[in-house]
Amino acid sequence: MKNRTSSSDFILVGLLVNSEATGIVFTVIFAIFVVAVTANLVMIFLIQVDFRLHTPMYFLLSQLSIMDTLFICTTVPKLLVDMVSKEKTISFVACGIQIFLYLTMIGSEFFLLGLMAYDRYVAVCNPLRYPVLMNRKVCLLLAAGAWFGGSLDGFLLTPITMNVSYCGSRRINHFFCEIPAVLRLACADTSLYETLMYICCVLMLLIPISIISTSYSLILLTVHRMRSAEGRKKAFTTCSSHLTVVSIFYGAAFYTYVLPQSLHTPEQDKVVSAFYTIVTPMLNPLIYSLRNKDVMGAFKKIFAHCSPAQKVATSDA
Repeated sequence: MKNRTSSSDFILVGLLVNSEATGIVFTVIFAIFVVAVTANLVMIFLIQVDFRLHTPMYFLLSQLSIMDTLFICTTVPKLLVDMVSKEKTISFVACGIQIFLYLTMIGSEFFLLGLMAYDRYVAVCNPLRYPVLMNRKVCLLLAAGAWFGGSLDGFLLTPITMNVSYCGSRRINHFFCEIPAVLRLACADTSLYETLMYICCVLMLLIPISIISTSYSLILLTVHRMRSAEGRKKAFTTCSSHLTVVSIFYGAAFYTYVLPQSLHTPEQDKVVSAFYTIVTPMLNPLIYSLRNKDVMGAFKKIFAHCSPAQKVATSDA
């Protein structure tokens, strides 16, 4: 292994040190990966083909599904390969690419979840002006802004991380190249960079959280004034799905990037990272689809149209 490993390569320790449970864990992660990718692709497909889903909310939801698909594909395939391979190396360049992609995806998702809260605010608090305030041009600009904000994070932090001097051990005690785990191998003082990263992450969390908090505070006031019980129920159903996703995603990100490293252990970091990089991309489409009548209606319509019974009935007619 040493003969085939470049001196600049890193070795990923992996999710599990104990190999006895590798088979079970591999099966579970592979199943989650398949479900996540399939669910997100189905969500994107439904939003594209069903005209009832051609609204700003579902356009932003399709962007979330694209981000989740790319996010889980950034880390899980390499993890699965490493779990069945004796060589768990990752090249210096591949590590940098992985850092850039996951920073871009997680940053973009931060901003997008904030923009989705704004969309719900406009829909609930200004329903008559909703088609004007959230027209197609505005939606495209909001989506582009989320992608740009995430890529800016990737372009800012990736070059700095990869230019740090690494010496001694090349073993990353993680299952992918996450910045805090990589920086533990640095032989230079990284306190200044860690402070910069901390400030950057706090800002990236603070901006969308401020938008989300303001939007939902105004939504709650509007819902409280509603006389229609049906209107209240619809508003709560729509907003509760988004709040569930926000709580899961931001909670994991807050632990990883905002809490001081002294409160972390490598094992805890791997569990939390596995949750938001593997489980969350699967949960997002399921949360939105199972609690959304429009999405379930579109799915049933497509399924009925593609079912053999429907085809037989059509041919007989």
